[in-house]
Amino acid sequence: MPNKSRFLRVPVEPFAVEPGLGVDEMLSRMERISFQGRSVATAYRIWEKMLTADCTIFLGMAGALSAGGLRLIVAHLLTHRYVDCLVSTGANLYHDLHETRGRRHYVGSPRENDAALQADRIDRVYDTYASEEEFCDNDEWIADFALTLERRPYTTREFLYRLGEYLWKETGRDGILTAAYRANVPIFCPAIADSSIGMGLSQGRHRDAAAGHIDVIGDIIESANLVIRRPRTASIVLGGGTPKNFINQASVQAEFYDDRVGGHGYALQVVTDVPHFGGASGSSLEEAQSWGKLATDAEQVTVHADATIVLPMLVSALATSAQAALASRKLLRFDLSGPIMAVDGRPFPEARYEARE
Repeated sequence: MPNKSRFLRVPVEPFAVEPGLGVDEMLSRMERISFQGRSVATAYRIWEKMLTADCTIFLGMAGALSAGGLRLIVAHLLTHRYVDCLVSTGANLYHDLHETRGRRHYVGSPRENDAALQADRIDRVYDTYASEEEFCDNDEWIADFALTLERRPYTTREFLYRLGEYLWKETGRDGILTAAYRANVPIFCPAIADSSIGMGLSQGRHRDAAAGHIDVIGDIIESANLVIRRPRTASIVLGGGTPKNFINQASVQAEFYDDRVGGHGYALQVVTDVPHFGGASGSSLEEAQSWGKLATDAEQVTVHADATIVLPMLVSALATSAQAALASRKLLRFDLSGPIMAVDGRPFPEARYEARE
């Protein structure tokens, strides 16, 4: 006897093992299983839609995912323009710089004796180790770089573009900072002081009080102007943190000056935090709609999982299935080399929000 309930129309399809199945095919099948497996598959489908939707795609990257082995995936996303703008913690960019300079992170254990690590000058990020002496050298390298710059304030976007340029010319190696420089993709780091990049800048200022001045308020204006210039936007967030809210507030700030902006039209987040403690990192995308950060009709999904599991799957699948979409994307052409960002040959107004056309 057929079931007439409207709730019982689409059956779960048990996942059948098939040797040689591609990651893209695997994720497509996972849309008919349950729980976070289905969420990952939905994230894959929404990211594919972003690539064909003529929208500006923001990527937020929190935590220490570079130390955890994801830096070259992010570099791939920037180089091939799966995304148009990166918002990152300073830690991710610092650990990327560390490896681009030829240093390494090492496989470790979360159960090691931390007093023994400290005695050996080894820093631990959960199950990953790095040399404290090499980190100290990085800090001095950043200080030396800051002292090469003209003495004036820099947005993090301009500073990181110049840092990527300097790093590429010195090393010629792939990484997040060097990929962003070479692909002309802006990077914002709204909490740059909360990182060893900030510490390096402070060491530069210790040597010259006029050096190392960062204008994070200028970042707000530039990111909002980017949304005003192209109101159709999408958000991909890995791990919550400051980058998540910075991407979302760009839409809110832009809408204050331009009522065409209605929040991101697509959104996916991969988070391990949960919403019921009230923190922004774990907040739901539905909550973001109440603030106008996300359009009320946005296609969206939250994946409650570790980004080191999910991101390699998503990008490997997209690398197979999304080549045509990537080739036909209408890309924003950025000029990031100076204090005023330009998009498609038109500079933003200096230190002001762009008037609606």
